[in-house]
Amino acid sequence: MTDAEELLARARRPLAIGIGGGGDVVGALATAETVRIYGGAKPVLGGVTWERQPIDPSPGPRRVDEIAGADELADCVLRAGPETRVRDSGVLFAESRMSAFLGEPTVLIDPNAGAARIADGVARAAGQLGCDLIVFVDVGGDVLSHGDEPGLGSPLCDAVMLAAAARLAESGPKTLGAIFGPGCDGELTLRELGDRLADLGRAGGLAGARGITPPVAARLEDATRHVVTEASAQALRAFRGAIGITSIRGGRRKLDLTPAGALTVYFDVAVAYEATAPLARAVADAPDLHAASAALNAIGVETELDREIRAAAAGGAAA
Repeated sequence: MTDAEELLARARRPLAIGIGGGGDVVGALATAETVRIYGGAKPVLGGVTWERQPIDPSPGPRRVDEIAGADELADCVLRAGPETRVRDSGVLFAESRMSAFLGEPTVLIDPNAGAARIADGVARAAGQLGCDLIVFVDVGGDVLSHGDEPGLGSPLCDAVMLAAAARLAESGPKTLGAIFGPGCDGELTLRELGDRLADLGRAGGLAGARGITPPVAARLEDATRHVVTEASAQALRAFRGAIGITSIRGGRRKLDLTPAGALTVYFDVAVAYEATAPLARAVADAPDLHAASAALNAIGVETELDREIRAAAAGGAAA
């Protein structure tokens, strides 16, 4: 059984990756700042090349060959700086803005590659960076979805990244899964997420939880002035005492904000993969993101890629 406190306390150079795209890198910053402030570690922060459609209108994540101003660390993994951008449009990634805020490079992962290549690339990049722990951070908790939740909106990227994390856990660097801001993305309800976490608990996969502290909250609030995020910002609102029904995404998604939103819940990625992540298992062998999306479609799950392609064809943006 993984013990988050032990892994985080021992890590000197953890890599914290926001796995859902967009502002998830802010959620990953909570773990990075915690180990920096309280453990003296020198963390590396990262995320994926998938921006929300209002920011980057092109459907899906950007491939490595579509990105300018970055250095290749390994297959499908880049070192990003403040000027890292989409080559044809100049759109900056959340990780580019985070790099400018931190004053140091971040990591960008191209999830088009599929779980197997992502796992290999992340392992190689972590070795180059001297990282001794990789934390895969999802904002909200939809990484544990079963696919039948009414509010589920973005299952694909999380599923592929969890499948990659489970591969890494078999033989690669030490790994840890994390949910920052439970319920704060407006996808899984707190009851649904509670059921998934109970599955993990029964299987021995829960690894601990940490709350936001005042110094970490101050750092995250500074970051949100540079990086566009709605879901991660809800966790900060929860820390400051906001409670009750609220909405994000222009009112299209509602969530029940509680003090639990100020937590990061850690879990064993290998146990989660087996115990309560059927979507990750469904995409594990897909050679690329489109095949992974098709695999989810085959079991009745619509993906964020489906919606973005449809919205782009209609001249709008996905919800």
